Amino acid sequence: METPGLVVHGEAEPFSTALRSLVNNRLYSDVRFVVGQEQQEVFAHRCLLACRCNFFQRLLGQEPGPGVPSPVVLSTVPAEAFLAVLEFLYTNSVKLQRHSVSPVGRGLGGRGTGAEGTALRLQPPTLQVLEVLTAAVEYGLEELRELCLEFVVKMLDVELVCETLQVAVTFGLGPLQEHCIAFIEAHSQVQLPIFILPIPHLILLLPDPFSDPQEVLRTRGFLELSAPALLSLLRSDNLCVDEAELVLAARSWARVGAVSRAKGSAGLGR
Repeated sequence: METPGLVVHGEAEPFSTALRSLVNNRLYSDVRFVVGQEQQEVFAHRCLLACRCNFFQRLLGQEPGPGVPSPVVLSTVPAEAFLAVLEFLYTNSVKLQRHSVSPVGRGLGGRGTGAEGTALRLQPPTLQVLEVLTAAVEYGLEELRELCLEFVVKMLDVELVCETLQVAVTFGLGPLQEHCIAFIEAHSQVQLPIFILPIPHLILLLPDPFSDPQEVLRTRGFLELSAPALLSLLRSDNLCVDEAELVLAARSWARVGAVSRAKGSAGLGR
């Protein structure tokens, strides 16, 4: 009886490094993307994208015709986030960062403060991990989505929480939405005595004794929340915010929306 073969594995690091060198490498590439508002050219390899991602399998399903093929235009994803997606597809790993070096991000489903009207336009510093998370959801990359969610939850703070809440509401990420609201609730409360509970795997969101309970309401992310995202926050029974502060925050939110709509109408009229 023939002895069954044994699968042996070489070192993973050199393999990953070699594949990483092909990301956005013109050499041997057979597909060209034009991505983001900056219209950056990105080079890739059809077979690798198609076997790793159903979205790209459908997108690149047709064989390219003779001559120089036209680029695939993906205008809604920033170049830096798209390159992070490619890195994950090529190597099954990705370097996530809190902030991007790109000057402008794309809309994440909230209200804009610029001339684009209802499309949220992130000004520097762009929250790179949220852009990668958005791309992962849109391209159906569940493993990358989970890695981004894990990173976001670990990095969540006052600056990031409303932007993250908007992404969660836009794409129906229920657990992330609940986590963001719980974070805002905890941040809005007065510091209470902390008790160590001998319960394994229990994560408590405790108030910060040095925090300003109204700080979240003054962030740009809060002002750019969409109406559904804001409503999900205001429905909370555990939001301990001074009523006068909440009214002022709501007025500021409405004012930003009015300015945004006015600029959007002016842009359409040109």
